[in-house]
Amino acid sequence: MNLARAIHFDESDMNVFHSPARTGEWCIPGGFEFSNWSEADLTGKAKQAFSNGWLGLETFGRVTFVAVTKAEEAEVAALTDTLAQHFIDLYGAPDLDTARPVAEAEIAHMAELCDEHAPNTLLTVARELTDSGVKESFRVIEAQEADLDQFAIHGSLDED
Repeated sequence: MNLARAIHFDESDMNVFHSPARTGEWCIPGGFEFSNWSEADLTGKAKQAFSNGWLGLETFGRVTFVAVTKAEEAEVAALTDTLAQHFIDLYGAPDLDTARPVAEAEIAHMAELCDEHAPNTLLTVARELTDSGVKESFRVIEAQEADLDQFAIHGSLDED
């Protein structure tokens, strides 16, 4: 199954999110966090998290870009358990048996977003608050094939 990991191209996420996700941690959209938000909640760093932040599943911080990669079955099971526990700890789910199916659905949604993309494909999320709730849209940035000449050092190692 394909999922996605947090990726940083610079330090900007460290400045724009209250709690930035760590590079390499597995991520999901995490739009559920904003389900009861109103326009009044959309200020400063919270607005940035709402507008375009993926949710990291270790730190529960946010990141702007994620990269598609293969997830092993054991990793998916552990992520599901971690997310289910998060639903108990932060959202008041009564127990793991109740929280696990919701966590599984969140992970499955992320897998759907990733499954048809090649490894290293980048994804972004954009959210807007509508009369009917939070609307999410996703953008795909395909991995570019690198020409080896871009990285090769031309010349000779022999001293003249």
